[in-house]
Amino acid sequence: MLLAGFFFALMNVTVKYLPHIPAIEIILFRSVFSFIFSYILLKKQRVPVMGNNKKLLILRGVVGSIGLITFFYTLQNIPLASAVTIQYLGPVFTSILGIFIVRERVLPVQFLYFAVAFSGVLMIEGFDSRIDPVFLGIGITSALFSGLAYNVIRKLKNTEHPLVIVFYFPLVTTPFAGLISYYFWVTPQGWDWGLLLLIGVLTQFAQYFMTMAYQNANLAKVASLNYVGILYALGFGYVLFEETYNLWTYGGMLLVLSGVILNLLHSRGVPSNK
Repeated sequence: MLLAGFFFALMNVTVKYLPHIPAIEIILFRSVFSFIFSYILLKKQRVPVMGNNKKLLILRGVVGSIGLITFFYTLQNIPLASAVTIQYLGPVFTSILGIFIVRERVLPVQFLYFAVAFSGVLMIEGFDSRIDPVFLGIGITSALFSGLAYNVIRKLKNTEHPLVIVFYFPLVTTPFAGLISYYFWVTPQGWDWGLLLLIGVLTQFAQYFMTMAYQNANLAKVASLNYVGILYALGFGYVLFEETYNLWTYGGMLLVLSGVILNLLHSRGVPSNK
């Protein structure tokens, strides 16, 4: 999961370098690369491409696509660390939804930690004028659908190869993103092509490691490790984009991290209801 977080952080930076390319178009290029690369690997390893539980695999692709599209829009329109912090409410939604979807137990005190994390997001939005409420809502929507996608991945634990799950993401996303991109197309120029290719490569590695993690460990534990990416985002944002924040905004990020770390500590050893 730590490896996945690092590759996702590099992908986020690359997306930030393409503000003139519509988010949906970036997702289209990313999906085409992931589709081809996943298909080749599946054939090479002689793994059945279409998998077993097709309904759940398609659902994973749909909710994952919605989560990704909304996240890319926030990445392009608000500061990097703020976008990542808001999207990282995903592990909170993962844990909450996991109660109902995969029947994993959550201790009562963990809901307090969830509230701490949410209050941190509200502080970030309230004390940073660069964050429009609309994009805050889009970011929270991204986190919600990411949490749903991670639960679906866990449901597929015993039936699907990790690469099959990764494959269904671009299988569902590519036609949808292609249709929308047709109406908002901006032709990439020069280095744009290299950056778009890099996004595809980084995403493929990140998705594979993330899928392996979610299939083989407690949801709350694995999901919480996502938050290490906030530190990457702060560093990259400051060095590459000269993004700075006031003390209240840093305080909000600290609240988010505190809520998640406390949740991680208390999720250890919590047995599943199954």
